[in-house]
Amino acid sequence: MITLTIGRPSEKQRIFLQDTHKHVGYGGARGGGKSWAIRTKAKLLGLKHPGVKMLIVRRTYPELQKNHIDQLKAELVPDVARYNGSEKRMTFKTGAIIDFMYCKNDDDLGRLQGAEYDVIFIDEATQLTEYQLKAIEACCRGVNDFPHRVYYTCNPGGQGHGYIKRIFIDRRFEDGEKPEDYSFTQALVQDNAALMEADPDYVRRLEALPPKLRKAWLDGMWDIFEGQFFEEFRDDPSHYLDREWTHVIEPFDIPPGWRIYRSYDFGYAKPFSCGWWAVDYDGRLYRILELYGCTGEPNVGVKWTAQEQFKRIHEIEAQHPYLKGKHILGVADPAIWNAESGESIADIAAKNHVFFEKGDNARITGWMQVHYRLQFDDQGIPMLYAFNTCKAFIRTMPLMMYDEHKVEDLDTDLEDHCPDEVRYMCMARPIKPTIVKERPIIGDDPLNQRIPKRKSIYISHG
Repeated sequence: MITLTIGRPSEKQRIFLQDTHKHVGYGGARGGGKSWAIRTKAKLLGLKHPGVKMLIVRRTYPELQKNHIDQLKAELVPDVARYNGSEKRMTFKTGAIIDFMYCKNDDDLGRLQGAEYDVIFIDEATQLTEYQLKAIEACCRGVNDFPHRVYYTCNPGGQGHGYIKRIFIDRRFEDGEKPEDYSFTQALVQDNAALMEADPDYVRRLEALPPKLRKAWLDGMWDIFEGQFFEEFRDDPSHYLDREWTHVIEPFDIPPGWRIYRSYDFGYAKPFSCGWWAVDYDGRLYRILELYGCTGEPNVGVKWTAQEQFKRIHEIEAQHPYLKGKHILGVADPAIWNAESGESIADIAAKNHVFFEKGDNARITGWMQVHYRLQFDDQGIPMLYAFNTCKAFIRTMPLMMYDEHKVEDLDTDLEDHCPDEVRYMCMARPIKPTIVKERPIIGDDPLNQRIPKRKSIYISHG
């Protein structure tokens, strides 16, 4: 009989260890005891289920070795398991195995070709991209009676921040994702009694971090992380003291006198983005509708050729109650007028009765206009709102980060097509920045009294 002593888990770690959902998330801040929780769960499963196949993943091999391999070797070898360094595999006396894998780039996924695991642990999951995470998740399968689960530990920030936040924090699920399969346990450093005792200065070091890092790493806030380009953007006011300040609102019926715009950024192998905007009498922008699509990305959908994009845009404008019968002013990236094969993207749009003016593509000036629009005045009112049905806008805007080589610009390697067409729209209606003398905790004139509140029955076609 094998006896294993694991130590006493914290209350949050206990919840993680007992969780039986298919996708189990844990963390949210630094120092929550995430790696310990993974190792402990793997040991328990290896002893309880003879023959179970497990995988532990981290971004780099040194991290994998320091946080898991060396620790498990010290805890299990030779009494409970043996370790094969060339195969990076730990085999229990029960026949259970733990494989160890690093995933620094997409090429590393080749080692998973044809692999099947019953249980997968992805440590520091936000350090991997959404594509990498989904490729690894796909290896959790089999026809045996073992539990089939994926465990994720994570902090705010990193390449996979948007995906992890969507499925565990926002719980905005896409086709094929079942809400009942996902659970998340928020753990802060204060939940880790062992760390607090061993390193009482750890919290003070976190408290001394710059504001954005401190909020993410100490408080576990998922809406603010280091490098965020649009740090003004707010889509979850419950996280902030001034709770009425937000950019995302309920849909309402558009007054007939408001002007309507369409902004567009082309994409085929990458996402395209089209947004429709209403402009009120004060010049405030309301993103009321959007259409977003691409090819080659996981779980996004069908290919959208230029012809298909503009055919659908024309159909929406002819049928949707927000847009039907309206004179719509279109603005787009000037690049769509380039005719490499005799016919430009703008020509294809025109054939489908979709017309544009050339947008101002000045990047830095354009981003400043977006910042100006997102600023709140001293009553908590910005110059740009988005209906909560505009999912691509809500998802991608807070994920944009600064370019590390050109710090005043946005990182173009990110999913920036929706922000790009927002930039064209803001440049079509430039404004001066809002000067706020003092930002109150709660505005005297509540946000709900400053915008129409009649909820529309119409939803986004995005």
